[in-house]
Amino acid sequence: MGVVLSNIIAIYRRELQSYFVSPLAYAIASVFWFIAGLFFIMILVGPDGILPAVAALDLQGQQLGVPIPPIDVPYEFIRAFLDRMGWLLLFILPILSMGLYAEERKRGTLELLATSPITNWAVAVGKLLGVLTFFTTMVIPMLVFEAIAISGSNPPMTLTIILLGHLGLILLAAAILSLGMFISSLTDSTILSAVLTFGVILLLLLIDLIAKIVPNPLGEAIGYLSLLKHYNTLIQGIFDTSALILFASYISLGIFLTAQSIDALRFQRN
Repeated sequence: MGVVLSNIIAIYRRELQSYFVSPLAYAIASVFWFIAGLFFIMILVGPDGILPAVAALDLQGQQLGVPIPPIDVPYEFIRAFLDRMGWLLLFILPILSMGLYAEERKRGTLELLATSPITNWAVAVGKLLGVLTFFTTMVIPMLVFEAIAISGSNPPMTLTIILLGHLGLILLAAAILSLGMFISSLTDSTILSAVLTFGVILLLLLIDLIAKIVPNPLGEAIGYLSLLKHYNTLIQGIFDTSALILFASYISLGIFLTAQSIDALRFQRN
């Protein structure tokens, strides 16, 4: 067990270091921060933002002499911001995951990994942890801005809602990256890997729409596979074990399929 763990850590460190020296990774992070920053500003103080909307309602209530029901502004802001972030992942993460194995195939180093003493699933876990850690470092600055924006709320926002929402964001990212890693292991074209990952994840995000036109109980079973449905549950501050199980299942499936894909490559080479 200790040898396996050391192998995972070795792959993890190699993968993580490759991101921090890659111009493409920094370009992806810059685009992510720029778009996320736009979402942040527009949701909070934009023309249709939460603060102007609340101010308009308050003014309308004063003019009409009608009390306005209280609005939980921090909660609505966090929920709306994380909702936009979830859709942003659909475009950012396929680019991050496209080179996990496709670049190894292109450089001819995938055969070395496939025939090395390190187990294929250990390599897959190490690679997934590396890219997920890099993504988490991209999220941290936005988390700081969110904390500053809601720091003046009265009463203070419940920490559980914030933690559950961002846990959902990380789990959604892990599921997408895991499936993207498997797709990357099937081709040596990074562009094709990114496009296929985008298509698969878009289907899994919107599969609940397909489930609505399918008769029950099959429709309910299909709808349960929706990533977006379970992600929305977590960003609303609702602790749902079924959502955690679903994300864990997608992550495990991606790792398993990746290991099987490399095993098939090893068998082909032999």
